[in-house]
Order: sequence, then structure tokens, then C-alpha cells
Amino acid sequence: MKKLTELLSLKGRRVLITGAAAGIGRAMALRFAEAGADLDLVDIDAAGLSQLADELACGSHRIRTHAVDLTDRAAIAALWEGMGDELPDTLINNAGSYPMRDFEEMDCRFLEKTLQVNLESALWMAQGFIAGRKRNGGVIINVSSVEALIPLRDDLIPYGVAKAGVLALTRGLAHAYGRDGFRVNVLVPGAIRTPGTERLRGAAIRQIDVDMIKTGIHFGSRLALGRWGKADEVACVALFLASDLASYVHGAMIPVDGGFLAS
Repeated sequence: MKKLTELLSLKGRRVLITGAAAGIGRAMALRFAEAGADLDLVDIDAAGLSQLADELACGSHRIRTHAVDLTDRAAIAALWEGMGDELPDTLINNAGSYPMRDFEEMDCRFLEKTLQVNLESALWMAQGFIAGRKRNGGVIINVSSVEALIPLRDDLIPYGVAKAGVLALTRGLAHAYGRDGFRVNVLVPGAIRTPGTERLRGAAIRQIDVDMIKTGIHFGSRLALGRWGKADEVACVALFLASDLASYVHGAMIPVDGGFLAS
């Protein structure tokens, strides 16, 4: 039987995290580095990646940064090709955005962009990962949202559709590739304080956006723990799923939402 420290350690492992420059992705990078993993950090924000890499440079782990537009399938293909034989053994599809628009005013470009960022990027990243590691298996952790299960805002319908697709993608991959040595799970965060959610909150207050403020109050009233979560609290669950502590966890949907879905 392995010791607990061995089960949790990611020393000798390489983890790729999308959307790594800020928020939950950044918190994951910090925790996975602490666990000893080498990292491939992917984001469209090259400056944010560089700053994070500098912060992590003091450790013994190796850091590679990749400024990639994940809405571009060709760019995703080039990312995997550029890695050669040094493929990660763990993929975390965390990249996402939550653009808001009235459903009746939505156009094709808006829908396409929302799906590309929040669903298609995870699908194409997973395809490249599985193709590259078909003989070796690996770990895939996708990131969905409580919005996929319980709609909160009427102007987030395309986002909810995309994140529901991430749930279906996770279960499909788990069913298809478990016997090939892949473990695939999905996190469902909700009420997490990140720079993005803080900007929305600040804008709602400054602009006296009554609808947004009411949504925030309603959302907060459903949090069984009575508080918003930290990005690091999502990162810690991702670390568990990537580690050997979760060696028999597969095809699971794991909320990290302070009890929102249970309320």
C-alpha cells in the first residue's frame, strides 16, 4: 500500500492546464506545482502566462507556456504537434468565458464564439491528448459550471448549453476510453471568487444593474455554506482527481459549489 504522501505527489508527472493565466486555472497551476508536477500552461494571455511562469520559476519543476487561441482548431493541432514526445499525462480543460446577451438578440457569431471557447476547445484538446497518449492512458479533468444544471440568468443560455455539453463530453469519453487507461472526470464549480466574477460584481454595483444584483442575492441565498468559494478550493479538488488518491474515480461529476446544487 502506498503512503498518503506518495498518492498525492505528482512528481514526475506533466500537467497541461488551459486558461492558466488567471482565476481557477492559475490556482490550479500553483497547487499542481506545489505537488511536484511539471506544467504546460496554456492561455491566450501571453503576459499573464509569463508572469505566472516567473512566479513558479523558483521550484524544481519544469514550466512551459503556450499562448494559444483555443477557439482556433488549427492552433490546437499545432500545440499538440509542437510538443513532440514530451506530452503531458494529465489534461485540465479549464479555459472558458461567460459572455452575456439576451437570447432574442443572439446571432450566429455570438453563439459560435461561446461554444468554441467553452465546449469545442475542450473537445479538440481531449482529442489531441487521447490521440497522442493512446497507448499510455492519462487523466482528463474538464471544468463545467452549475449553470449547466440550474439556469441562473436568462442572458447566459448559450453558456449553459456549452457547459452542459462539457458534462456530456466527459461521460462520453469516460465510457469510450476507460479501458484504454484514461480516467475522465468533470468539476462543476459555482460561486467562486475570481478576477472575472469580481469584475462582474463591481460593474453591477457601479452601474446599479438591478437584475445582476438580484441574481447575486438569489445566488448567495442558496449557498448552503453561506459564502463564496475560492479558486484554490477548486484547484484542490482538481489535484485530488489528478492524483492516485482518485485512482478509481471515473466518469464522475463533482460539484465544488458550497452546496448550491443541494439547496
